[in-house]
Amino acid sequence: MHIVFYGPEGSGKGTQAKLLADALHLPILTSGDLVRDAAANDKGIIGEVCRQALIEGKYVADSEMFVLWKWRLKEEDARGGWIMDGFPRNVEQAKFLDDKIDKYGYKVEKVIYLNLSETESIARLAKRARPLHSGSIETGDTPERIKTRLAMYKEGEKDVLDYYRASGVLVEVNADQSIEDVHAAIMHNIQKNG
Repeated sequence: MHIVFYGPEGSGKGTQAKLLADALHLPILTSGDLVRDAAANDKGIIGEVCRQALIEGKYVADSEMFVLWKWRLKEEDARGGWIMDGFPRNVEQAKFLDDKIDKYGYKVEKVIYLNLSETESIARLAKRARPLHSGSIETGDTPERIKTRLAMYKEGEKDVLDYYRASGVLVEVNADQSIEDVHAAIMHNIQKNG
């Protein structure tokens, strides 16, 4: 299966993606990992763009994200099933993803939307205090950076949800409940709809 997790930061996408990946024995592909890996290891323009985005608390522009994802989706383990976390963030990215994987002969079967209020997102992210990138001692989650990223997320949310709802693959889960309850709701839906 090819499953996308969608929702605001702090909604538990990473935790739920890991639980589902373990249950289904699938690799997890994340935008955050791609960006942090490029920031830490790429000495070229893409690495610089990723480092700057992390410092400023902003998302990497679509043009660079598309390059990172093209590289990642070509890797052997991506051709089977996967769980994607943190991409797409806007409808242009959703269309890019569909177009790219269509060339590999598969499609997204489920988009699991973890619905969480902005207030709860901010509270969870403030507790998390993740570092900027591998090897950095500076936190990437200051209140200003959190609010900037959530505002950018909100700009694309409705269009992404409408796009996947129209495709018939959207599954909405209330993320403001326990980790176990969210996971159970996801598993129920995956098993119910195969």
